[in-house]
Amino acid sequence: MSLVPRLAVRKAERANPGKKLWKEVKVEKRGDGFTILLDKQPIRTPLKKLIVVPESKPLLADAIALEWSLLHSSKDALTKRYRIPLTQLAARVIDMREPNARTPSRDTTISNVMRYLHTDTLIFYAPSTLEEHRDPNKKTLRELQVAEAEPIVEWLTTVLWPGTKIEYNDGDLGFVVIAHQLPETVKAIREWLEGLTDWDLVALEIATMSSKSFLIGARLVAEWSSDVGVGEKSWGIEEAARAASVEVRYQTEIWGEVEDTHDVDKEDIKRQLGAAWLIALGAEK
Repeated sequence: MSLVPRLAVRKAERANPGKKLWKEVKVEKRGDGFTILLDKQPIRTPLKKLIVVPESKPLLADAIALEWSLLHSSKDALTKRYRIPLTQLAARVIDMREPNARTPSRDTTISNVMRYLHTDTLIFYAPSTLEEHRDPNKKTLRELQVAEAEPIVEWLTTVLWPGTKIEYNDGDLGFVVIAHQLPETVKAIREWLEGLTDWDLVALEIATMSSKSFLIGARLVAEWSSDVGVGEKSWGIEEAARAASVEVRYQTEIWGEVEDTHDVDKEDIKRQLGAAWLIALGAEK
């Protein structure tokens, strides 16, 4: 990723191993957005385009600047890209419409997230527990799944996509045949996707992939995006992470948590959902 000139980084590393090329990182207003400067040089995308964060997203610009401030050396920008995840997401947004971009195009991204709709983990309900196997003091997995999913689906089908219907997959009927969504629902959702800004689309992509749920991703982005403009900012990262991990929580309550596995996965989901939230978040218009 050409976020800083590769040749300059290599020369600097040979001369000063472990040193940074820059002394100062700052956010600068430029036109209708913000650029992030390493001394006087703005960071760029892999296609050499300026990374300009929209004026409505000052927190995102500050967070990207913080990523660069925390790098230990110039080489980290090239070899440890996981240290600059927000920078990479911003670069993906800006390069998305370029024909020679190495990452998926806008149309491909829409198709990719749409694939999650028919197999959405939020609406896969476990088979009902036989009465003789039930613990009277605990909710069944199915009851927990329904309790998380129904409010989300109701909000989506009344606020975001009014008049649509979301079909769920019922474990009591078996999962051999997937319950595909109605054509009119698919059409309404695709039209909504096509109207999203590039920033919101990338936010939705990361939220969908991390939660394995298009519906959770759509709920989170729509709740916080000032461009979508329908949310009340009352349903956030914690709620999204909780909805995405119903079965894991159910199993750990029975069998216990595996150290360095369940706890790490839980925080990783929150980290990725947090990135999606920050990409979508905008100041009120």
